[in-house]
Amino acid sequence: MTTALLIIDVQQALCSGEYECFEIGRVINTINQLSAQARNAGAPVVLIQHEEKDSPFAHEAAGWQLAEGLETSSKDFRVRKTTGDSFYQTNLQKLLPKEDFERLVICGLQTDYCVNATVRQALKLGYDVVLANDAHSTVDNGNLTAEDIIAEHNKDWAHLTGSVARIDVIPAAEICY
Repeated sequence: MTTALLIIDVQQALCSGEYECFEIGRVINTINQLSAQARNAGAPVVLIQHEEKDSPFAHEAAGWQLAEGLETSSKDFRVRKTTGDSFYQTNLQKLLPKEDFERLVICGLQTDYCVNATVRQALKLGYDVVLANDAHSTVDNGNLTAEDIIAEHNKDWAHLTGSVARIDVIPAAEICY
């Protein structure tokens, strides 16, 4: 079984300032451990970046850049996206064809937006998903704290099933490639 790691939207605009996600330093460190393990195992690492015109996420803007402290490699794949779903109108499925990649490890930002949309679409497309329950984050939404949103999504994802795929929601330290 071939596995790839998806790192979603760990970009400067979500890692500092007004939209800084909950416990972002710890989350980035956990993601760095996941990516180092993936690279050591020869598994592809895909860095996904959200972009939006006239926003902090405008292509090449400071907020669009990958977060300071996020460890990357010149061998990592890069995907640019304009919606929450990392598969929608991107080259992600071409990079990771279902025939070759049965399992995706997913982490990143934001729990209740792009991570959620990508997890659900990956399942729908038939990929087995391993969600690193301690390697994603978000911000308070006015009704719930970021901590509660993360816990709620981890619980919801653990109960998701696909017709041909499965999801495991486990700590990053338990993920093997």
